[in-house]
Amino acid sequence: MRVLILGGYGVFGGRLVQLLQDVRGLDLVIAGRSLERAKAFCAAYRGVARVEPLALDRADIAGALRARRPDLVVDASGPFQDYGAEPYRVIEACLAAGVDYLDFADGADFVFGVSRFDARAKAAGIAILSGVSSFPVLTAAVLRRMAVGMEIRSVEGGIAPSPYAGVGVNVVRAVVGYAGGPVRLLRGGRPSEAPGLAESRRFTVAVPGHLPLRSRLFSLVDVPDLRVLPPEHPAMTDIWMGAGPVPESLHRMLMLLAMARARFGGPALTPCAGLFHAVLNRLRFGEHRGGMILSVRGRAEGREVVRSWHLLAEGDDGPLIPAMAIEALIRKWRDGERPAPGARPAVRALELEDYAAAFARRAIVFGFRDEAGGGPLYRDLLGAAFDALPARVRALHDGTGLRRWTGSATVTRGRGLVARLLCALIGFPETARSAPVTVSFAPEAGGERWTRTIGGRTFASVHAAGTGRDRYLLVERFGIVAISLALVRDGARLRFVPRRWSLLGVPMPGVLLPVGESVETESDGRFAFDVTIRVPLVGLIVAYRGTLEPMATGAEPAADARSDRVS
Repeated sequence: MRVLILGGYGVFGGRLVQLLQDVRGLDLVIAGRSLERAKAFCAAYRGVARVEPLALDRADIAGALRARRPDLVVDASGPFQDYGAEPYRVIEACLAAGVDYLDFADGADFVFGVSRFDARAKAAGIAILSGVSSFPVLTAAVLRRMAVGMEIRSVEGGIAPSPYAGVGVNVVRAVVGYAGGPVRLLRGGRPSEAPGLAESRRFTVAVPGHLPLRSRLFSLVDVPDLRVLPPEHPAMTDIWMGAGPVPESLHRMLMLLAMARARFGGPALTPCAGLFHAVLNRLRFGEHRGGMILSVRGRAEGREVVRSWHLLAEGDDGPLIPAMAIEALIRKWRDGERPAPGARPAVRALELEDYAAAFARRAIVFGFRDEAGGGPLYRDLLGAAFDALPARVRALHDGTGLRRWTGSATVTRGRGLVARLLCALIGFPETARSAPVTVSFAPEAGGERWTRTIGGRTFASVHAAGTGRDRYLLVERFGIVAISLALVRDGARLRFVPRRWSLLGVPMPGVLLPVGESVETESDGRFAFDVTIRVPLVGLIVAYRGTLEPMATGAEPAADARSDRVS
């Protein structure tokens, strides 16, 4: 099978080649305007699929099809929003030559308009699929899954790329081209327009049981989903899709420029594309992680529901996701599973199961959340991950009323002056071995109060679900101090990972964030805990570990229980 890839040495084309490098019997023609770059790409390539360089301008595509006779053309060049008076030149050439066609198009108008070639493609017996990328193939597959048993009314979400993903200049040119310009979308059940990048919303990508991304600011982008997804769901009245790049400071600068253009008019910001591209690919800091989110409102079983889908990708695996749709189709094609003839947006090209198989080979996970709430706090925060926890951990957290557990613990306190002062203020126990423990859980203001008595010393904190920037985090308050914690399932352990903190409601610097390994698990049929609290520049504050069992109804701990103090 011979595949001609326009822009084959570019960002998206190069990642597609990377994904296909293990496919035998595949010839990949790496085409682009620069023969030198195509040759350099092929020289650096390592894989079993064969590659060959080709100097080709898209204006000369018809001649290349006659000379190379590919089985499939993949357009990975772009920007698709800037193809001029003849945006479908490549598709026209493929129709004339009888060659199948796929593209990475991210322009809503381009993808929506490809259906005009449907009759001709069917007559020629070839498949013309446009927008074969995360937006809208993956998003459409997710919505089809969510639509089972649910009537979808509104959709919002977007992509949060890793700051280390690497952004191609054509992508930047496309984005700044529509920044501040009109983006067509569905709003209130009617076709509407909104200024690109000038509208913003904040989301937290949080796959149940995994470390979430930090809260990100998303701004409106012009993606095919805005045009091609509403027809798939007749009850849909609203759709909004954004992107949440970091650093946020640079993102906000671009948003301000978009707002200024929307407010006062003026030309497109395309001349600034080179500058933004250079800055984006140099200002790289933060977590090398990315993600996607879709939040859906609708009706299910006669009631209003809100559900969300989250995806997390670690390291260099995230940037591969946009190319995975075409990778999957080419693998199917080679195995004899060819798309039906016709020209259309690729919204039904793949199902979520196809993506799940591709993600399983990478550090990519996804999950769904039901946003109803109202259940036990930890079950609401962990979602489906809650049921994978050990039985004793589930038992301790799976309740909403008053309950008590008892056991014993070993305690180690910090020796420094600041550590001793903090322990005294909060009420942390003294250093002890096998100290008796009683923990009571009581509902309080949308959360629950944990009152711990260890070796005769009592201290308390309030656990509650975070909101705003703390969405999907557990917020634990010790008086005037609040720590925002991610609940992460790590095999048979539940880990508590500090993410943010505040003093009297004022966010504090991350460099001073209290840290320490805190886990819950099951040991010999008992609930087991191991908590360590450290403060930067101070060191250990306190560490305590032990086991608990539920107290029988009506039982009370022994009044004369003593601890075995150790120095």
